[in-house]
This record gives sequence, C-alpha cells and structure tokens, in this order.
Amino acid sequence: MKEVYVVGITGGSGSILGIRLLESLRNYEVHLAVSESAFRVLELETDYTMEYIKSLAPYIYDDRDIAARISSGSFRFNTMVIVPCSISTLGKISSGISDTLITRAAAVALKERRRLILVPREMPLSTIVLENMVKLSRDGVIVAPAVPGYYNRPKTSEEMVDFVVSRILDLMGIENSLMKRWKSG
Repeated sequence: MKEVYVVGITGGSGSILGIRLLESLRNYEVHLAVSESAFRVLELETDYTMEYIKSLAPYIYDDRDIAARISSGSFRFNTMVIVPCSISTLGKISSGISDTLITRAAAVALKERRRLILVPREMPLSTIVLENMVKLSRDGVIVAPAVPGYYNRPKTSEEMVDFVVSRILDLMGIENSLMKRWKSG
C-alpha cells in the first residue's frame, strides 16, 4: 500500500506540533482536517497563516464534512495522527462519538484496526482523562503526550518541538533526523 497519512489538528494547545509534523510529511500523501477551534488556537499561538498550513497537505477537508472520503472504512491509510489532540476530542473518541470529520476518521481507524496516534498537550490530567487514555490504549491507540526529552539538552523551543515530532514520526514508522538520538557510553 502507498504511504498515506491522515492528520487532524484540533483546538488543544500545541498547534506548532501539527504544523511541524505536516512540514516533515511533505514527501507523503497527507489528508488534513483542521477543527474550527484549531483555527482559533493557531492564530493565538503562532504567526502561521491558514494559507501556509493548507499548503502543507495536498488534501484538505472541512472538519464539518463527515462524508469526506477519510470518513470511510474503504479509504485506506497507514496511520492517523491527531496533533495536538484536545482533551475533548480524546474524550469523544474514547466514548465512540464521531460528530466531526476528525472524530469520525478516528472511529474508522479504530474499527479498521489501523494505527491511531493521539498527541494531547494538557496537564495536569484528571482521572477521567487518564481513564479515557487507558481505555483507548487498550483498544490499540497510541497515546503519545507531547512531552519533550531533555537528555539532548534543547536550547530552543524549536528543538523541543522537533523532539516531540521526531517521536511521532518514529511511531508512524518514518525515518527522520529531527533530534539527536540517545547514545549511551
């Protein structure tokens, strides 16, 4: 199967992570859905324009279009990543609610047993959120909180972003050199 990836960007803080992931996936077929809340957060957190973000993916869908092709089990893709994944989106996926294109595509990933990676950037975590994460993990979802590593001694916020995105790419099975790898001894 050709390498096809679905990326969802929701209204959680950390929108730069979604942008950097899209920049790293330029050589792949990427299908992008951005939630309405994400548009607002992107404006608050970054200087990137929507035109730039839309230029990073060849296929872009309105999150309200639950009939878009990524909402169908017959649409084949390797991995879906939601980055950042708002706690609301995570809770909806955990509960089986698919009222947006992003949550519907995630439901498809679950039912078709495809790789689904959720990248929340929230802290602290309530017991409800932790239970939702455990439930999703038991269903095969990879819950990868946006937690940078410090062993590589990051000096800039960009290095911290690259660390998290590098780990996401690793989970997707994509070779990358966004961070220095751990070398013991």
